Amino acid sequence: MTTSPPLIPRRGRDRKAEVLLPAAGRARFARTDAPHVAVAGGGIAGLAAATLLAERGARVTLYEAQDSLGGRLSGHPTRLADGSPATMSRGFHAFFRQYYNLRGLLRRTDPGLTRLVPLPDYPLRHSSGLTDSFARVPRTPPFSALGFVALSPTFGWRDLAALDARSALPLLDVRVPDVYTRYDHVSATRFLESVRFPEAAHHLAFEVFSRSFFADPRELSAAELLLMFHIYFLGSAEGLLFDVPAEPFPQALWNPLGDYLGRLGADVRTGAPVRTVRPRDDGGVDLHTDTGGDRHDAAVLALDPGALRDLVAVSPGLGAAAWRDDVAALRTAPPFLVSRLWLDRPVRAGRAGFLGTSGYDGLDNISVLERYEGEAARWAARTGGSVVELHAYAVDPAADREKTQRTLLDRLHQVYPETREARVVDARHEWRADCPLFPVGSYHRRPTVRTPHPRVVLAGDAIRCDLPVALMERAATTGFLAANALLEAWDVRGQVLWTVPAAGRSPVLRALAALGRRKPHPRSG
Repeated sequence: MTTSPPLIPRRGRDRKAEVLLPAAGRARFARTDAPHVAVAGGGIAGLAAATLLAERGARVTLYEAQDSLGGRLSGHPTRLADGSPATMSRGFHAFFRQYYNLRGLLRRTDPGLTRLVPLPDYPLRHSSGLTDSFARVPRTPPFSALGFVALSPTFGWRDLAALDARSALPLLDVRVPDVYTRYDHVSATRFLESVRFPEAAHHLAFEVFSRSFFADPRELSAAELLLMFHIYFLGSAEGLLFDVPAEPFPQALWNPLGDYLGRLGADVRTGAPVRTVRPRDDGGVDLHTDTGGDRHDAAVLALDPGALRDLVAVSPGLGAAAWRDDVAALRTAPPFLVSRLWLDRPVRAGRAGFLGTSGYDGLDNISVLERYEGEAARWAARTGGSVVELHAYAVDPAADREKTQRTLLDRLHQVYPETREARVVDARHEWRADCPLFPVGSYHRRPTVRTPHPRVVLAGDAIRCDLPVALMERAATTGFLAANALLEAWDVRGQVLWTVPAAGRSPVLRALAALGRRKPHPRSG
């Protein structure tokens, strides 16, 4: 395949979305000068980097430690107690409409994004009984915020009037990296307290977001919380609407992308963890796996924080001491649990495909998979049951795992009482601890895409890129940025990228936010 995707991918509905153009260069490598590039890690970041490099004609070898692609969104086959084949994964992930670069990656094999299906709402429920919905909230700021106040039972006009307006004004003009300069020394919880955010809305509208980072909001940097607020609420006109894969992750997303890479000539190796990286005197890089060493002209390290720390620690020639110390300082978030239950009877017909929860002893959300996933829907239709998924983020590492699993089931019975009489046909429990943690004061030490070695670049959602992106979109964006950095050095044009607006959406909002910036920052903590 010799053609490349369009230079400017679709940006979504937001006319104020911003474009980041790559350096000028030729369209692709000639066959005679195509470099060999290694990509370590087959998650979203690694797939983005490998895809762009292969499209531009580089000879790409992708190394993935697991047996399947997708990283934290991978999946594996299993067989249930009733004999049914199923795919187990780490569960629900929301593909928001402002994930421009991730969606651009997926369009390589699905131009119309037909393998994604929309969910109509993002409901949030607190154990007190209060529930928020975003289905009828306008998508374009500032009407989104005003609509939320008008419709929310947890945050009304009185709560808005009670805010410390001066402290809250910077929310109207979040900028990267300025937001880190101002708020990285403050915890998410401390910031919410400083603006007198109402407790109920704190739990519903913000704790759910902060825990999407698999972090306790008392530990999470307030800068990350403000950035999330900007990306999903006040900075973007895409709103809180999102899509989900219509089939399990491997079938819907990663197997087609792996096949696409193969057609581009890439060598995709699963079950192949990279053990060491050794820079060569000629500027190239050697990667060593369990089967031997391979010589490459450059390498992209697209690994989770723990794997990156470990790889750099055993690769002494990689990077200067200060950079190695920064990589060693990367932290991993506490463990999280995904429990998937195949029940012998259905949940009530009106239950949402996804429900965010707070105040339920660590239960963070409930998904009813047959509402959107084909595999689960076929099982439910055949058996008359339901496939329900429970998530718990930032679990105490010392917690008893069996007890935690039982607690989530008890809380399911509390939230959806009709499940109390259901028999669990089978269950799968995924415990993982490989997500990045962004604690207070950590931003200045996070490694960037470029490293001290000109032919080694980093990618992943733990990597700093000074753009308004987060979570899966940060992974995809840094993957493309890593490939762009290498391509620029070889005078080959990279990928055009899009982000939500990099600042407040209007001069009026930016002027109001400037008033808030004159107030002293909240104290650390």
